[in-house]
Amino acid sequence: MTSIAIIYFSGTGTTKLVAETIARAAGGTLMPITGSQIVEGRFKDDGYLARLDAADAIVFGAPTYMGGPAAQFKAFADATSERWFGRKWSGKLSAGFTTSGSPSGDKSVTIQYLFTLAMQHGMLWIGQELIAQWMTGTPYDLALNRLGSHSGLMAQVDGKPGHVAAPDLETAMVFGERIKAYATKV
Repeated sequence: MTSIAIIYFSGTGTTKLVAETIARAAGGTLMPITGSQIVEGRFKDDGYLARLDAADAIVFGAPTYMGGPAAQFKAFADATSERWFGRKWSGKLSAGFTTSGSPSGDKSVTIQYLFTLAMQHGMLWIGQELIAQWMTGTPYDLALNRLGSHSGLMAQVDGKPGHVAAPDLETAMVFGERIKAYATKV
């Protein structure tokens, strides 16, 4: 049986909503990063790291804060250096997603960070295959992948924290299905 772990931090519930949508589509396990796992600025949870070691695929998720991934996610990423040194995640599938309040919000920087983290670990990255459907005539407010990201999934807050624009959640569902399709091939 294929195991897909979705590790993410969510400050307002928005990133959690996207993680839940991907998990539903991919059949993945949610692994939220919480404040209690961060001790003196460092992520500490050997159980979480062991679960990630055992996963076939790891999906990384973080909101974009001030032009990059949230500090809580970065604390987790820094804690993976022992896995990096031992090449424990080399060859695993990976993917990533981010959220922010604006259409851009410099989300591409966060996706690039998640991609770089996966590449550092020797992982295989699954990107977003959908073209921005507004380019094919679908109205922008209904278009899948309307934010035009191919490196990973980008989602936008819809009016208030904890709410995601409907087309972005639909895109997350398609992205989760893509992750599952690749994970079951391995």
